[in-house]
Amino acid sequence: MYELSAAELNAWFGQIWWPFVRLGSALMAMPIIGGSSIPPQLRVGLAMMIALLSAPLMPAMPSVDPLSLQAIVYAGQQVLIGVLLAFLLECLFAIFTTMGQILSMQMGLGMAMMNDPVNGVSVPAMGKYYQLYTFMLFLSLDGHLVALEIFVRSFEIWPVGEFFSQHALYLIILRFGWLMGAALLLALPAMTAMLLVNGAFGMMNRAAPQLNVFALGFPMTLLLGLVCLLISNSGLPENFVRLSSDTLDMMRLLEGGTP
Repeated sequence: MYELSAAELNAWFGQIWWPFVRLGSALMAMPIIGGSSIPPQLRVGLAMMIALLSAPLMPAMPSVDPLSLQAIVYAGQQVLIGVLLAFLLECLFAIFTTMGQILSMQMGLGMAMMNDPVNGVSVPAMGKYYQLYTFMLFLSLDGHLVALEIFVRSFEIWPVGEFFSQHALYLIILRFGWLMGAALLLALPAMTAMLLVNGAFGMMNRAAPQLNVFALGFPMTLLLGLVCLLISNSGLPENFVRLSSDTLDMMRLLEGGTP
């Protein structure tokens, strides 16, 4: 009769448990799937299913006592790796949400706030529009499948027990500047047009003080702002594809692959 030893049980348990922890933390923090509109039970079940399916493809996991201090340290490392990888995707969608917030303020729609079920905060209407638009683009391009593949392949570069290098952490921190720079560049044409419109209303107020600029300014600014958005939306899919490719290449670069 075949008997299982404690070492074999720990090895089989670790082959599923460590991928589950890293994938589960990534799915909890990943945009779309990690939103509050998705039940946590569904995300946990999805992480377990992916861990079970990908376990034969994973490298050998260390045999660690699940009740030891070393296992707790390893679990913390897997959580941080999954969250940081998902953070790169969060920066991608934050670009367009920030762009929508900037344009909302320029158009006078800063007071039009909507509830964001993904982040649990209130965002301007234009920021919510761009967020939903980019979500649909990301899903239509199968970006979520590419992201899951990167999460699974991360065990080949960072096996259980290893963590990001200082250079990798530095690249992740630099994504904050990349986020703000990309958002400003995308919003710059519409911001310039709205600045010219506001300047024209200021000159009109000086030339004809009897005109009620406050009554005319808001509807005209809103109308011209919508025209600017209509024109700028034509290049949004191309810009999103380029920024998505850059984000996924960055995730591969952190894994040591070829971008």
